[in-house]
Amino acid sequence: MGPLEGRIMTAIWSGSVRQPFVVRNVQRLTPELAYTTLMTTLNRLAEKGILIQQRVPGQRAYEYRAAGSPSEYLAAASNEQVTKMLEQFGDAALAAFEEKLEGPPADQRERQRRAAGRD
Repeated sequence: MGPLEGRIMTAIWSGSVRQPFVVRNVQRLTPELAYTTLMTTLNRLAEKGILIQQRVPGQRAYEYRAAGSPSEYLAAASNEQVTKMLEQFGDAALAAFEEKLEGPPADQRERQRRAAGRD
């Protein structure tokens, strides 16, 4: 997510923008931004699956709502990044993840305990 997308989603997830909402509802919080800028950004968030977009009956406008919570977004984004890393780096990525999960090697942990005076 880019900075403007993050700013908008923070407002939505925090409840500063009530759901469902239209572009004008977001514009009230960001009057310095052009309507078309917000419309484009909301459309991009919908294309990314972060927002759900639905046409307002009898109008040309769309209304939006969050597709999930911040934690659901973070889990999905993390999963996507892990998948990309595995596709790009394969077993090397798995080895790096395993190393990070295990923490430092036992000899390094022992040196750290001694240095901290915790024998």
